[in-house]
Amino acid sequence: MLFPVRFKPGGEAMDMGFWHFLVPLLAYYFKVVVFDMVFSPNVNPKLYNPIRYTSHLNGYADDLICLLDQLHVKNTIYLGHSMSAMVGCVAATKRPLLFTHLILLGGSPRYINDEGYDGGFERSDINDIYQSIDKNSGLRIKDFAPKAVGVNNTATIAEFENSLRRMKPGIALSAGKTVFSSDLRKKLPKVVVPCTIIQSKKDYVVPVSVAYYMKSKLGGPPAQVKILDTQGHFPHLTAYNLLFKVLKEALQI
Repeated sequence: MLFPVRFKPGGEAMDMGFWHFLVPLLAYYFKVVVFDMVFSPNVNPKLYNPIRYTSHLNGYADDLICLLDQLHVKNTIYLGHSMSAMVGCVAATKRPLLFTHLILLGGSPRYINDEGYDGGFERSDINDIYQSIDKNSGLRIKDFAPKAVGVNNTATIAEFENSLRRMKPGIALSAGKTVFSSDLRKKLPKVVVPCTIIQSKKDYVVPVSVAYYMKSKLGGPPAQVKILDTQGHFPHLTAYNLLFKVLKEALQI
């Protein structure tokens, strides 16, 4: 079972350690592989290539496929959070036989509002985020982290803030533009692997409507949508017992 690092739009990255609550629980049932994506503050920044890692997410998807091939892993249940959910979708369009199930936690194919589509942000909001990242604004981090976490969990807020501060501004800005300029809506019908979409009932980053939009557009068997009775973009940190219960139901374990 794969747990990629999740990426928070706007250049905020969380490393694989943010799965620390769920990994021991799921390791009872699965062989779990946890990894950092290349923009993570834990990864050598010389490995990040802004030309390779574009808004189509092909570079990230190719990295995931390479990892699976190197580990000789097949029949993978993939759990991706936020941007990483979409990386899993792109990888599944390239090599569908590698995956048996995609668990898409707080994922979104597009973050900017469009006609008939609520992505959660106006383009002006995104431009403000870019400027804040470029200036490496500590004030923005202090303001944004509690909103994204969504609940009064001081440990998680502090952990998230620390992760944001550790990320190199140049990589943060490049990766943030990659995420916010992405529009992967046309990719969804090409995803034929069974999917479960999990979303908090109130998420500052991704509206609940996005979960149902994805369900309506994904190819393959009808996707399941599970709405968690919690708030915030990081239920794997703030409501992990509730999330684990939903995962057990979805995976029939």
